[in-house]
Amino acid sequence: MPLAAPGASSVSGDGGLFGGVTDFAVNLMETLGGPGAALAIALENLFPPIPSEVILPLAGFTASQGELSLVGVILWTILGSVVGALALYGLGASLGIHRLKAIAERLPLVDAGDIDDTERWFDRHGPKAVFFGRMLPIFRSLISIPAGIERMPLPVFLGLTTAGSAIWNTLLVGAGYLLGENWHVVEQYTGILQWIVIAGVVGAVTWFVWSRTGSRDRTRRQRRKERAAD
Repeated sequence: MPLAAPGASSVSGDGGLFGGVTDFAVNLMETLGGPGAALAIALENLFPPIPSEVILPLAGFTASQGELSLVGVILWTILGSVVGALALYGLGASLGIHRLKAIAERLPLVDAGDIDDTERWFDRHGPKAVFFGRMLPIFRSLISIPAGIERMPLPVFLGLTTAGSAIWNTLLVGAGYLLGENWHVVEQYTGILQWIVIAGVVGAVTWFVWSRTGSRDRTRRQRRKERAAD
């Protein structure tokens, strides 16, 4: 039974890569129904340009038209979120902490000590990061990789991922269901959250680079003073 709804074409009006990716997701839902929504959300984890902020409200709108039950849409999309997260968890597990440290030692401004700090942070806050990360753009996909690297127990990872995804997916699917033909308004508000997250990431990276380069400059100046004093 098709899942797509009237008005779905409006999500691709921007054209370009975003429009093409969105068309692909909509076609999946048209062809496969509920499993298509699950597949689109799984791919969204692996390929973030597929926007869950569009797919989930659209699926909710379609449920409001009687094409599929609201509970069915929510359950299918939760399944897709978990499957996508498991794929990234497996990627992190295959990478492993030792291989990650070896890669870090080859990167500018990064060393193995940074990985140790991150590992200690994840030991303390990993469960909260996995749970709340499922409700944040960008982190929704990426948080599964460090969970795999740290080999978070799989039942714990699955439970936290399912719970966080259930909240996020239910909110967006429910919003699309309630808004009806105005389902696309959801993207405008979630887009604000995405830009806040992006700004936070850019700020954190900028601070990291500045702290490292500034520290090296201070060390060089101190060495010059010491040589001049000698």
